[in-house]
Amino acid sequence: MEEASFKKDRAVLDTSLFVNPDVRRSFGPTPTAALEAFLFMAAQVPIFDFYMPPSIFNELRNFLEEEKIPGELLVYLHQKPPRKHEIPIPGFLLYELVEDIRERVNRGLRSAEKAVRNVEGKSPEEVIQDLRRKYREALREGIIDSKEDVDLILLARELDALLVTADQGIIKWADKLGIRWLIPEKFKEYMTGLIKKSKDLQASEEVRQEEL
Repeated sequence: MEEASFKKDRAVLDTSLFVNPDVRRSFGPTPTAALEAFLFMAAQVPIFDFYMPPSIFNELRNFLEEEKIPGELLVYLHQKPPRKHEIPIPGFLLYELVEDIRERVNRGLRSAEKAVRNVEGKSPEEVIQDLRRKYREALREGIIDSKEDVDLILLARELDALLVTADQGIIKWADKLGIRWLIPEKFKEYMTGLIKKSKDLQASEEVRQEEL
């Protein structure tokens, strides 16, 4: 089979696919085992290319035992930074991002005010712990809050790729930009389907070649 016979699709992968214990369960018990299992499956899918921004891969390396990952399998996970200065982004997204941040700051302030009013009968540690939790909910949940998040979104948009992430903030902004996405919990099933499709296409190609 010649790979050129097929038009390849693409996927951009987030760290959560291999790091989050609930997410990676179907691939393996540890980040290293999960990545190795994924790469073994990726090697069987010539109709798909898999990408990860270098910033995300460097983040993933903090959780890996790299000496246990076969080097020949890593060729199936391409590292590519997005072309930050060339990708057009609709102006309305900037307005929405600014509005979202302003509303979150206001919610954070209200959380701090409420914590101050309810200090009676609580230890300083309890007040701080409660404030941290509510402040994190107000400011960080459902928002892109790192350069790594932006890299994922920009690369998926540049490549017109499927984005695989468990981050609700990234998913929210992927929706706004019309980027395809898939939750990691379903990715193992998705890969199994791709392997079957690849084998079917290979069998069809072999039959076609025999008929020529």
